[in-house]
Amino acid sequence: MQKKEKLYEGKAKIVYTTDDPDLLIAWFKDDATAFDNTKKGTIVDKGIINNTISSRLFEMLAKSRVPNHFVEKLSDRELLIRKLKMIPLEILVRNVVAGSLAKRMGMAEGTPLKRTILEFCYKDDSLHDPQINEDHVLVFDLCTDQELINIRNMALKVNEVLIPFFDKLGIRLVDFKLEFGRYRGETYLGDEISPDSCRLWDKKTGEKLDKDRFRRDLGGIEEAYKTVLDRVLKGA
Repeated sequence: MQKKEKLYEGKAKIVYTTDDPDLLIAWFKDDATAFDNTKKGTIVDKGIINNTISSRLFEMLAKSRVPNHFVEKLSDRELLIRKLKMIPLEILVRNVVAGSLAKRMGMAEGTPLKRTILEFCYKDDSLHDPQINEDHVLVFDLCTDQELINIRNMALKVNEVLIPFFDKLGIRLVDFKLEFGRYRGETYLGDEISPDSCRLWDKKTGEKLDKDRFRRDLGGIEEAYKTVLDRVLKGA
């Protein structure tokens, strides 16, 4: 598969066209950002780690009948993906109180939730990705009624697959972010699933194994990402 023109560059990936109009190549960067891109840095080998973790998890989800954009891992940093027309939503899947939810509700991080919470954000950098509800999604035509149903069901299905998978690895899946797009009239999972987009805590120690180590200047971020990678490779 021949990589051609740069189509898009985001905070974590560069996306290129290929000689197949239905396929793209995503190249994973080592750049790290937080707090609406106001904090920037580099995490050594982050792109390699996130690419490998994402490809393994996408493969596993496909086997569990969650359609997604993954086609093939081409190299340490390159993923061959289906070209989706992205829906401008970020879906936050929360199993445990953490991050902004803890601040909003005045609750301690780590408090279990009696049921999974799905939160929606309008994906627009110029507006700082504001949180919205399902009425906003439909009134402003961000997706159709059926697509919203698909997104909810798929997000919960991803959660059902990932919770026991990470649990076996000694990792607590606290929360994570998902993005979806359209492919040949169907709803597909896109973007990535990695320590950049998930909160992952060690079950025994409570140690954070994700991007919060960068956000909160906790140190040891490369080691944390490598820990997740090693466990995923052993468990996948």
